[in-house]
This record gives sequence, C-alpha cells and structure tokens, in this order.
Amino acid sequence: MPWIAERDTEISWERLRGLMEQTVAEARRRICARPKRVLLLPPDITRMHSGAGRLTEILYNLLAGEAEVHVIPTLGQHVPHSPEENRQMFGSIPNERIHTHDWRGGCVDVGEVPARFVDEATQGAADWSMPIVLNRPLMEEPWDLIINVGHVVPHEVLGFANHNKNYFIGLGGKDLICAAHMAAAACGIENNLGNLITPVRAIFNRAEEEYLGQLPDLYVQVVLARNDRDQLVHTGVYVGDDLETYLGAARQSREQNITLFDEPIPKIVCVMQGDEFFSTWVANKSIYRTRMALADGGELVVIAPGLKRFGEQEDVDALIRKYGYVGTPRIMDEYARNADMQDLAHATAHLMHGSSEGRFRVTYAPGHLSHDEIEGVNFNYADISETIARYRPSQCKQGWNTTADGERFYFIPTPSAGLWATREKLYNRPSGFVEN
Repeated sequence: MPWIAERDTEISWERLRGLMEQTVAEARRRICARPKRVLLLPPDITRMHSGAGRLTEILYNLLAGEAEVHVIPTLGQHVPHSPEENRQMFGSIPNERIHTHDWRGGCVDVGEVPARFVDEATQGAADWSMPIVLNRPLMEEPWDLIINVGHVVPHEVLGFANHNKNYFIGLGGKDLICAAHMAAAACGIENNLGNLITPVRAIFNRAEEEYLGQLPDLYVQVVLARNDRDQLVHTGVYVGDDLETYLGAARQSREQNITLFDEPIPKIVCVMQGDEFFSTWVANKSIYRTRMALADGGELVVIAPGLKRFGEQEDVDALIRKYGYVGTPRIMDEYARNADMQDLAHATAHLMHGSSEGRFRVTYAPGHLSHDEIEGVNFNYADISETIARYRPSQCKQGWNTTADGERFYFIPTPSAGLWATREKLYNRPSGFVEN
C-alpha cells in the first residue's frame, strides 16, 4: 500500500512541498534514518509540464544539508540535457550534481527475463528474452536512499508511464530499450494505451522483483488533470515502495486523463510545446494519444514550434529519415531484411507507433524542419505561421473550437498529458480495458 496517498481537485505547491517533507520523513523511518548518499531519479525535460523537476529540486534541498545528493534524469535514449535545460528543469540544483545517463556505454548487465515468460506475457507476440541492462552508477555505487519522481499518465508502451519505467526504460541500456519497445510494438500500440498492466509492464514487474529488490528505493508518483480554468494542475500524489503505489496513481489517471467520445473525431489540432518537444520521437505522442479518437479519413494537425529533428540520436534520426512512418506491414517487412533496423529495434518500433496505418492524415507544422523533410517521412507539411493564424491555439480551450471560416475542430493543448479515444476503440480491442 502507498505510504502517502492524497487526492484533491487541486493540490497547491505549498501542499506539495509539505508532502515532500512527509516523503523524506517516511523514507528516514522506513529505509534509512541518516542517509549519506542519495540518488534522485526524475524524468527528463520532455515531462517538464508535470512539475517533476520542481519536486526534485524540493527533495534535493530537503536532503542536501546532510547528504551527498545526486540526480540522474531518466533519459532512456533521449538527448542529454544542456546546463541551461538542467536549470530550466531542476532550478537551483547544482549542475555538477546532475549526471547524464549513457544508454550505450554506461550500463551493466544485470540478468534477463526468460523468453518463456516474455512469450506468455505477450501472448506469443514476442518470443525473445528481455535483457536487463541498467545504468552502472545505479547498480554499482552505494546508495542509502533512491527516490524516483514521476508523472503517471497514459503511455503507449506501458499502459501508463512511470514507476519502474524509470529503471527499465529511463535508465535502461540499448539492448533492453530495443527489446522492450519491439515487444510493445508487437503487441500493438492501441492494445497498450490505458491498461494498468500491459505485457511489457508485467515483464518489468518481474524484473524489478528479481533484480532490484536490494535497492533502498521509493516512488513519488503524481497525477495531473485540467481544472475548470483549463489549467493543468496536480490532483494526486502517491508515495511508496510497492506496485500498489503505481496502481493507485494509474487508476486515478485512468479516471481523469482519458477522454471518451461516442463518435470518432474528424479533425484534431494540438500543440507540442516548443521548450519540451524537439523531435518527432517525443512529439509523436500527439499521434499516440489521439489515434484512438480520430475518424477514418480524419486529420491530426500538430503545431510543433520546437521541432528540429526526427530522432533523439543521429543514427535514429537517419533511420527515421530513411524508412519513414509508412505503416506496420511495410516496416516489419523492412525489419526482416535490414540490419540497421534490427540493430535499432526501438526505432523500428517507433516507426510503427508513429504511423497512422493509412487510416488518418498527420500534418505537422514544425518550427524548424522543412517541407521536404516532413513529407520525406510520410507526414503532411503545413506552414507554422499560417497554421497558428488559422487555429489560434493561444485563444483555444481544450475541446471543440471553430475557425473564423467555420471549420470545427477538437483542440488539445497538451496531448502528452492524456489519452483520447472512442468508447468502441477503448473497450472493444483484443486486450480489453482492464478495470481492476
């Protein structure tokens, strides 16, 4: 059970600070009375809107007076932060105490989840073992206390984000990230979204039990929702060291962050914030979170002022440019025949996740990528100035809006903070919709 569980229509920052003080007090009582070396594991800047960076700063300041406190943003294979981004995300935490996760060269083999378990968990969709390859400082340096901080929200790989995703994706090595993303893609993105325990989550739960039981860790999980002023605010905080801490947050997120429709939507317009989303690797959350709501033949318009690349790494960017978002059948055919796709299997999975499968159109209005670059990966291109002038996102509230010439569209200001679906798509799918 969670050590702390609080839910309200809006949890103020004053109250959040108090809850972080309670978290430290509980950690002292349950894990280590006088921690000398502390590790904080927050998300990276692509989750900045969650306030997790500010919570991390609060925890750092609560502990730094008596302990040596270090921070490793759980980047996975995302681009490392610059010092300026660290300040933007984590405020006053000294930059020298914030360390970069090296997903290629900075990890250690811990073990594996056997292929038989993976096969059973995925119902035959994936038949390979899951190599557990994790951040070397996490596994090899002495820690008295480890605090994971994160935002629980619907997610395309794990059903809901955070909890042990911080370890197995955020601090995972290349082989693990590739194997996990490919397993999720094999199960189907629309079978994962919004389920409490997806096949890959079940695999990670097994790995946590088997390989991470010795870590002196806990989770700080937050839930956010929009208030009656259309502001994204904290509505839940769950703190503890067990699976139920995640499940409590995920159940609240399922209730508050999934928007259901009786009929599919012909047109959705959304914004991927320019100070968070620089690649389609992360900006494609706009596709993931809306695909179950979009009508056949419909259109998703993505206004992305910060967009300047496709992949988070040069080789992943090159692979996306080479193959494009062309649908699962073609990608799987290419995957069987091309060594570069097999080597970067997580990127191959991303190409499947980010494809509309020809069912609806995706139009990007990017801040930096050209017409030819966008259309070269099988998206449509729109000029960002013209798109902003037409849809006036700064004047829209989440929900139905109308352009000056009468076009009706559904506007989503922060797609990464939720999931939108028709009732039919959510409930009538092979994976079902787990209600527990």
